[in-house]
Amino acid sequence: MIKKTLALSGMLLALTLATSPVFAQTNTTTTTDKITCIGTAVATRESAIGTAVATHSQAVESAYTARATALATAYANTSTTNVKTGVKTAWSTFDSSIKTAKKAWTTSRNTAWNSFKTAAKACKAPIGVADSANSSSEVIGQ
Repeated sequence: MIKKTLALSGMLLALTLATSPVFAQTNTTTTTDKITCIGTAVATRESAIGTAVATHSQAVESAYTARATALATAYANTSTTNVKTGVKTAWSTFDSSIKTAKKAWTTSRNTAWNSFKTAAKACKAPIGVADSANSSSEVIGQ
């Protein structure tokens, strides 16, 4: 019984010693890996922001196009009352569309930055590698 216990203990010790270097290697992340991780997080953030900017630009362009069409229709009227009503509706709809576009942009931008911050934190990169300090340069929208 003692021989079996010693043999089993010896095999477990040998297995532990054989696998320890593997665990040590997989648990160690180099600075280069951490910087690469941050780079990936930045690329993901920038892609999301680029998509959000394009969506915002399209929404603003659509709002201006719709306003131009609505104003043209309003001024095609011959009565002052119909012109005033059409102009008021055109501008009201435009304002609403711009507010919606701005809100969507702000939400998308904040989501991209928050996702980046979470990913960057997980990278555990050296201080100063991430570019979060420059977030104040971000376009605010209309």
